[in-house]
Amino acid sequence: MELSSSENGVRMEIFVVENGEMERLMEYFFGKNLNQTLAAAGLHTPPSMTAAAICCSQLKLNSSNSFASSPSKPQTRLRFNPSALALSSSANKPSSDPQPIFSSVKSFAPATVANLGPGFDFLGCAVDGIGDHVSIRVDPGVRPGELSISHISGAGSRLSQNPLWNCAGIAAIAVMKMLGVRSVGLSLSLEKGLPLGSGLGSSAASASAAAVAVNELFGGLLSPSDLVLAGLESESKVSGYHADNVAPSLLGGFVLIRSYDPLDLVQLKFPDHRSLFFVLVNPEFEAPTKKMRAALPPEITMSHHIWNCSQAGALVASVLQGDLIGLGKALSSDKIVEPRRAPLIPGMEAVKRAAIEAGAFGCTISGAGPTAVAVTDDEEKGAEIGERMVEAFFKEGNLKAMAMIKKLDRVGARLVSSIPI
Repeated sequence: MELSSSENGVRMEIFVVENGEMERLMEYFFGKNLNQTLAAAGLHTPPSMTAAAICCSQLKLNSSNSFASSPSKPQTRLRFNPSALALSSSANKPSSDPQPIFSSVKSFAPATVANLGPGFDFLGCAVDGIGDHVSIRVDPGVRPGELSISHISGAGSRLSQNPLWNCAGIAAIAVMKMLGVRSVGLSLSLEKGLPLGSGLGSSAASASAAAVAVNELFGGLLSPSDLVLAGLESESKVSGYHADNVAPSLLGGFVLIRSYDPLDLVQLKFPDHRSLFFVLVNPEFEAPTKKMRAALPPEITMSHHIWNCSQAGALVASVLQGDLIGLGKALSSDKIVEPRRAPLIPGMEAVKRAAIEAGAFGCTISGAGPTAVAVTDDEEKGAEIGERMVEAFFKEGNLKAMAMIKKLDRVGARLVSSIPI
């Protein structure tokens, strides 16, 4: 490895690794807050790679300013500002090692509906009443500056307790690094309220709850955008670098991702006086995100591009106006992603028809599926719509399913309880 100072920044060789060794070496030069240092340079951690792996060979980015990852890794575009990377390591670090103000905290993060039809990877919303809980406590038995996962319960009992391979653990560690936590060790407990691979943002809920819990334990020093970045670091390890689940889970309501480079989020306020109910029907069928993404078309026609863009715009306008009829029409309008994914979920096309016939304003796949989501303005009507959708899953797909009627979660991830030091 070659390291040298220059007027334009730092030169170094690259070793693409996925363990903690390179990151610890990078932290030696840049400080504990490596991710924030890279963010200041306009660099973003690509999927399935540590932040240290972004430090390119002598900063040799090619003419298109992209980093060529290994053939098995997806390529991620980077923007590079060498003068920003040349900042001293203290520029992006907390002024001191923060001390916890609580001995333990418990947080909650809601489920989410991503894509919302034509808004693939850039629109999502939070739903009330279901989600994940994370408890964080100061643990003298854990090495200072590190995190352990002590317990996982609920639907995620088969998840790894290695914090480097767990959504909640990855997000919690990311927040600890942003804060510069060095003097205490933490223990994490995860209560999964969401089924895995359901299309309801299960991984994002775990990451969001963990990020909020660690931040609140130390007095809420980080901004919501910092927490979204921590959640994105977790999501990138599991389902890709997209924020349409983690952003609404953290912020609540409807969220539009305007840009990923730099990350730019727009919260879309649904009118308080309007009633909105989501009919969520989850069949006993797992749709892994990786498999569902593999079904996406490599190319699309210009006519489909124009159609989806217009429908996404109509969806945003309908949200802001509280127009449920327009929202439902836009929700049902996707001509690019849903037509490829629906056939992979037994009975989905019949379920959508049943929802509309029962009076739903619109229906689509929630996230990558298999959950189907319909919208209505009345809870009692929503229960009837849910029954028809459950029947369609069983009749046409031979799948048992469960229906839930939920409101929009306007708050997002939050602290549930705390115990002072």
